Amino acid sequence: MKSQGAPGEASVDPNNGFSGHGGGLKQNCLSYAEVLAQSVSVIAPSTVPAAIFGLIFASAGNGMWLSFLFGMVGMVLVSLNINQFARRSASPGSLYSYIVKGLGPTAGVLGGWALLFGYIMTGMSTLCGFAIFANVLLEPLGIHLPILLSFAIGATGACLVAYRDIQLSAKTMLVIEGVVLSAILILGILIWSDKGFAIDTAQLTLSGVTPSGVLTGVVLVVFGFSGFESSTSLGHEAKEPLRTIPRSVTQSVLLSGLVFIFMSYVVVLGFQGSAESLRNTEAPLDVLARDSGRGFLSTLINIGIFLSFFACTLACVNSTARIVFSMARHGLMMDVLGEAHEKNRTPYTAVLLAALVTFLLPAGLYVAGASPFDSQGYFGTLCSFGFLLTYILISLAAPSYLRSIGKLTRGAVVWSVLAIGFMALPMLSTIGIPGSEMFPPQGFPENLLFLLFILYMGIGLAWMMLQRARRPDLLANLRHAIDDIELKLAKVTVSVPKRPIE
Repeated sequence: MKSQGAPGEASVDPNNGFSGHGGGLKQNCLSYAEVLAQSVSVIAPSTVPAAIFGLIFASAGNGMWLSFLFGMVGMVLVSLNINQFARRSASPGSLYSYIVKGLGPTAGVLGGWALLFGYIMTGMSTLCGFAIFANVLLEPLGIHLPILLSFAIGATGACLVAYRDIQLSAKTMLVIEGVVLSAILILGILIWSDKGFAIDTAQLTLSGVTPSGVLTGVVLVVFGFSGFESSTSLGHEAKEPLRTIPRSVTQSVLLSGLVFIFMSYVVVLGFQGSAESLRNTEAPLDVLARDSGRGFLSTLINIGIFLSFFACTLACVNSTARIVFSMARHGLMMDVLGEAHEKNRTPYTAVLLAALVTFLLPAGLYVAGASPFDSQGYFGTLCSFGFLLTYILISLAAPSYLRSIGKLTRGAVVWSVLAIGFMALPMLSTIGIPGSEMFPPQGFPENLLFLLFILYMGIGLAWMMLQRARRPDLLANLRHAIDDIELKLAKVTVSVPKRPIE
């Protein structure tokens, strides 16, 4: 039962997840490796070289590795802004809670809606990938799995694991991503060894590369990193969250970025002299493995990518559920979505909702005639809108938050300005500039997808205005509610650090 605050204050659960409402989330249970697995799984680094290298190479050419380097640096800048909050605040509300603390409730709630959109759309996109690779693996056996059945299996499996135990979820993601990344790196080393570990001067000297090509490649690279901050939703469950979560946010970018840079160099080198063109290849790792006579390794990697799609869907269900759970505990959604399972100590009602929505939209599009491949692209494009808006808001919120607590520095302002400037690049590419060759206006259906996102955010804004009219105290006291809840959480879950946290 929610406790009533003083007159004029929002009605919130003061325990926000560790008592009441049918139980609380499991506390202090996830190791650093398990927290890191959450962020890495949403990035899904094994799927990038296996699926979209051809698209990036078509723009960046021999500068593909440089596009990944710039993308990694840009995401590190965003992570520095996120960590201004993550070093001081532990909450399942993820960036939604952070934006509230920095920019106030209106921007925070809109940021929460945008972040939910990003995670849900990412989960739908990877569910489509799960269905595609299920048939890629079964086709040699003469078996075709109905697409709707594949969707149901993937969404149900993610739901059951997320419903059952956060530690089971984390260990599942950790094992899958560890095995898949190891297999891809082994293939990369073998491909490089076939070339005599050659130093490719064409790539290192950026032969034939144009600045516009590299920048266009960066746009695609940024989308590949989306979701790196998802470990911030594990504020209740992580051990020493003020240490492990900030590390995981930045190190997930660095780990994935280094894999991307190495594999981009190796793959471009591997395709030199090949009968096939990298820019026209949808599955470059599969082509290189088979051309080198390592078809067995290609099969293992395809199995790994199939499992990686599942791990990403699971990670998105986990992140979505915890943001919904936190918003419900703050009175922003139905109370039932703020319930935690008495035994499993997971936000089970929010998990069920997240998994159901993740299944319904891809299934609906498939019934309407869209292929899983097309739907994967649609959802992947849509998710980028939500993440871009959230990253810009969090980079704006960081210096405002630091100023409010008397910790603002010139360095923090620089990180904020650089991150916002960097995120303007994919935003301009998404919206388009009339008459621009580098950022031309989007055609159909991409322009329709952006309008769908605007419509979604408009609905979120209208809903928030309705809530404000019905309960004027709710949004007005949201920042206080979050601070009060996190203070109570800190007394229970946050270990005393060895050094003071600035």
